[in-house]
Amino acid sequence: MTVADLFIDLRSDTVTRPTAGMREAMATAEVGDDVYGEDPTVNALEAEVAALFGHEAALFCPSGSMANQIALQLVVPPGAELLCDADAHVITYEMGAAAAYGGITSRTWPAVGAEIAPDVVAGMVRPDGYWTVPTRAIAVEQTHNRGGGGVIPLDTLRALREVADAAQAALHCDGARIWHAHVADGVPLAGYGALFDTLSVCLSKGLGAPVGSLVVGSAERIDRARAIRKRMGGGLRQAGILAAAGRYALAHHVDRLAEDHAKAARLAEAIAPFGVLAGVARTNLVPLDLTKASLDAPSLAAAARADGVLISVLGPRTARLVTHLDVTDDAVDQAATVLARVLRR
Repeated sequence: MTVADLFIDLRSDTVTRPTAGMREAMATAEVGDDVYGEDPTVNALEAEVAALFGHEAALFCPSGSMANQIALQLVVPPGAELLCDADAHVITYEMGAAAAYGGITSRTWPAVGAEIAPDVVAGMVRPDGYWTVPTRAIAVEQTHNRGGGGVIPLDTLRALREVADAAQAALHCDGARIWHAHVADGVPLAGYGALFDTLSVCLSKGLGAPVGSLVVGSAERIDRARAIRKRMGGGLRQAGILAAAGRYALAHHVDRLAEDHAKAARLAEAIAPFGVLAGVARTNLVPLDLTKASLDAPSLAAAARADGVLISVLGPRTARLVTHLDVTDDAVDQAATVLARVLRR
């Protein structure tokens, strides 16, 4: 018996298992040696994703963290500065990789999720000179993980593009769940792509592939990215088996994200009377703030687990529910009942 057989797993959208169709695509994938650039399925995936975002090239990577860190090294030289928010995945959940691998200095604006103030960011930019650390890139996260799956508005991103241009800095998007933003707000993927110098986009979260993210950018940058990927241990061989899962996900699992958003909204509605929602469930994440609740986050998670529901603990009084490909309508109803019962105690 697996965890998926025993529990309704709302911890993350990374826990999904490949569908039957995805497994078939993987089993029949045409493969070659990707380090030599000879895997046709990887090459096709990279070309497809680059075209979706209106960029010249893309690079398949084993993980979103690797894709992010490769992208940051492309736009921020050692000893220079990255600006991002204090809850950004690139500095919160990636083990200090920007400093450890890229020699990158990071400075943050206060964590506000998707509610970024471009004028605040503009005021933080440091120019060259006076022996300061110059700002070379700004990074944002779409959708925002610790911001409860919030979607950064297109006008905000356009304003940040202007800030970056004025500073002669790059703009990077950690687009782990950019597919959700695309479905929620109807912004074309190429519309997002036009605003960013580099993006990382993930296949193994909402899209349900077992592994993989891509760095997206210019042909010159992606050529350099291949060398960085190899240096970081990410050289892949017959990776078409994995890339085939990503191609299947792009063909079959993007539009259905609206179903996950609807399920998250139902969960949020069920627990709203208990005063623990930390914001509106815009996409597939339901953020919980237990500051005024009788249970703290670990206690809530333990009680829910005892009744067959797994949730993610983000802090002493913060938690998260995530809907995904493997969460059925019946599972949503059951989880809502369990969580309501626990919160009512």
